[in-house]
Amino acid sequence: MPLRFAPRVELIEPFLAMEIMERALELERQGARIVHFELGEPDFPPPPAASEACVAALQAGETRYTDSRGLAELREAIAADHERRWGVRVSADRVLVTSGTSLAMSLVFSLLVGPGDEVILPAPHYPCYPGLVRVAGGVPVAVATRAEDAYRIDVDAVKLAVTPRTRAIVVASPSNPTGAVQTIGTLQGLVDLGIPIVSDEIYSGLVYAGGECSASGLGDEVFVLDGFSKRYAMTGFRLGYVIAPELAVRPLQTLAQNLFICANPFVQRAGIAALERGAETTTRMREIYARRRLTMLEGLRQLGMIVPSEPAGAFYIFADARAFGSDSRALAFDLLERASVAVTPGIDFGEVGEGWLRFSYAASDEDIRLGLQRLAGALR
Repeated sequence: MPLRFAPRVELIEPFLAMEIMERALELERQGARIVHFELGEPDFPPPPAASEACVAALQAGETRYTDSRGLAELREAIAADHERRWGVRVSADRVLVTSGTSLAMSLVFSLLVGPGDEVILPAPHYPCYPGLVRVAGGVPVAVATRAEDAYRIDVDAVKLAVTPRTRAIVVASPSNPTGAVQTIGTLQGLVDLGIPIVSDEIYSGLVYAGGECSASGLGDEVFVLDGFSKRYAMTGFRLGYVIAPELAVRPLQTLAQNLFICANPFVQRAGIAALERGAETTTRMREIYARRRLTMLEGLRQLGMIVPSEPAGAFYIFADARAFGSDSRALAFDLLERASVAVTPGIDFGEVGEGWLRFSYAASDEDIRLGLQRLAGALR
């Protein structure tokens, strides 16, 4: 009998940011010098205290299973940090630690979504959202946002997209790829629709103009997703968490027990140290990103890219590149091959992103200048 795969696998699109990166790595193995604007990976080291705590935990023999929800000390530290940042008190019992925030989202979708159920995704959106929904058996439903509205989520448009099969609404603030930050009024309006909210807050703390808020505390059916990758430059540590409604904690724990058992104990120790002693790293990154943001904006506009909405948070610029080609995938791979600059195709973020490119300014000042110079030559 020939090898057969589950039908849902055919519905999962490749993650183009990773496809671009993997081709870039191949070119680097051949000797090329690639400028990386494609991935959302800080070019800073993690907080020293986090690395030291990780090493110390390994040396102390902390290599065994932990509670599937995470170390009690880490969950308590996360709850305390959440209250400090947002003024919302949550019990540590509502925190479940995961091996990365994507796994936290997968657990939540596995809990909420059944075959044929729908999840509303404001677009442009993080490329992996639709795949995570489809793996759970669900159907992603995109609701477009507009650059001229600073990518504000239109609550009325979301309401029109709600059907009896809607099981969740995903919100990302600050957003990937647009850097948009939603207002507390918009978040409350979405909560008031009476549909569970999955609030992806992985870029919280990286906002440049104020006005940042959390969906936490706005309703009883809000799942807050967060982690350590962006705010603490700890992408490879793969450490995230979900703050879940009380009724959802036990079934999420059962899913976690079955799907991944627990996060690495030594990595969890690094998370505790980051929360306790990593604030300086976040502050320094935010200050430097603010400067790089302006450099990248000016450079892209000089190249002829259109940036109708400047990012208020995260570390991306979403630029209209249709003056150079309507096929963003082809354009991105062409720029990689001809200019040795890796960027992410806009189609990765949904149909509304076709013809656009995403540029990450989580790169060094030198690389930003070099990349813009190379792009000028290639686009000319």
